[in-house]
Amino acid sequence: MSETVRVEDTPLKGVKLVVPPTRFEDFRGTYVELYNRDLYRRAGIEVDFVQDDVSTSGRHVLRGLHGDDATWKLVSCLFGRFYLVVVNWDSASPQFKQWTAFTLSDRSNLQVLIPPKFGNGHVVLSEHAIFHYKQSTYYDRARQFTLRWNDPALGLWWPVKDPILSRRDDGSVA
Repeated sequence: MSETVRVEDTPLKGVKLVVPPTRFEDFRGTYVELYNRDLYRRAGIEVDFVQDDVSTSGRHVLRGLHGDDATWKLVSCLFGRFYLVVVNWDSASPQFKQWTAFTLSDRSNLQVLIPPKFGNGHVVLSEHAIFHYKQSTYYDRARQFTLRWNDPALGLWWPVKDPILSRRDDGSVA
C-alpha cells in the first residue's frame, strides 16, 4: 500500500490524471482509498470538496458534456468502464475548445481532476458502469453549460457512434 497520491499532467492545462494512494487486492477482492484530504493536499490538490455524486448507466449511454465556471470535479469509475471526455470551455484560455479523453475503470482506479470552466461527459463501454465524482460546489443546474457531444466544431472522438442520450444531451432541451 502506498501513502502518496501520484498526480500527472495531461495535454489540457489544469486537468490532472490521479492515481489514488492505496489499492490492495487479494483473494477476497479489492480495497481502494479514493480520497484522503491530507494526502491529496500534499500532492497539490487543495480543492475543498463539498458534495459527492454517483450516476449509474448501461452500455452506450452518453452523459454530458456539462460544466460550469466554479466547480472542480474529481471523477472515478466505481464499477465497469467508461470513456471520459474533457473539453476546455474557458474562452480566455489558449486551449479553448481543446479536449482530451481517458478510459476509466474499476480495475485501473485512475481518477481525473477537472477544473472549473471545463465540460466533461462520458459514455459507458461495459454492460453497466458507476460514475462517481466529488464536487467543490453544490449542484446548481442553472449555472451549468451543456456542449453538444457531436458538435463538429469540437471534433470529439467517441468510441460509440449512436449513443443513448437524454433530451438535454441530444440537444432537444436546453
